[in-house]
Amino acid sequence: MTSEPRQLPAPWLEIVVPARNEQSRLPVGLAALCAKAATLPPGVSVIVVDSASTDGTAQFVHDWPPGPVPVRLLTCSRPGKGAAVRAGLLATRAEYVGFCDCDMATDLSALDVAVDLLRAGSQVVTGSRAHPNSDVQDRHSLVRKAGAAVFRACARGVMPGMTDTQCGFKFFAGPLARAAASSLAATGFAFDIELLARCRRLGAEPVEIPVTWRDVPGSRFSVWRHGAGSFTEVAGIWLAMRRQPPAVHEARSLSVTNRASQAPGEGT
Repeated sequence: MTSEPRQLPAPWLEIVVPARNEQSRLPVGLAALCAKAATLPPGVSVIVVDSASTDGTAQFVHDWPPGPVPVRLLTCSRPGKGAAVRAGLLATRAEYVGFCDCDMATDLSALDVAVDLLRAGSQVVTGSRAHPNSDVQDRHSLVRKAGAAVFRACARGVMPGMTDTQCGFKFFAGPLARAAASSLAATGFAFDIELLARCRRLGAEPVEIPVTWRDVPGSRFSVWRHGAGSFTEVAGIWLAMRRQPPAVHEARSLSVTNRASQAPGEGT
């Protein structure tokens, strides 16, 4: 007599991990994320978005063994981190969603803080390496640090009041994230700015939290290959947000949806 497969609860939290040619870094990062997610109430799942990889990234995720934290593969034919995150967020159905970089440079202890804030009513929670209580180990070159400082100044033109738009650790109320992602046009490394700006347009003010962040070798971002394109993308986001009026009625609808949502473990 065979036992029936164990039914996993419907997810209350879905975490998107964008990955492009990450066969070497993904195993450690995904294992760490699943281990941390398993300490949360049952009902957490992971979506790895393969962003037009040419290595064994997709096969690695496909072969990931079953466990308490389900991992599924989503293929995104469009290259670009923004395109991958957009595809992942739009594939979610959970009450709360978010995304992490596959290297898990942000210590996952921040996940507990993010979940608590979401359950308390915050709609956008994002890590900030510039927070006074953050612990950051950065081995980047002086050229990249200088470029990052200029980029942050440009980002503040779109998202005034934000100290760090680019930390790869962001969590949202699910309905809000899906609404913001549906209009997301930026496909490159500057997509975070547009995503946050669209959340703000929908009535949600981001909450920045301190993080422990460690520079992990193997970053896909290159000042020389992506720098100019990122600045151009920020300019395009600025223009697009100026031309688009705030979605007042949609913001109210999302606010009602968020207040009516159930906390994890209560009917999920």
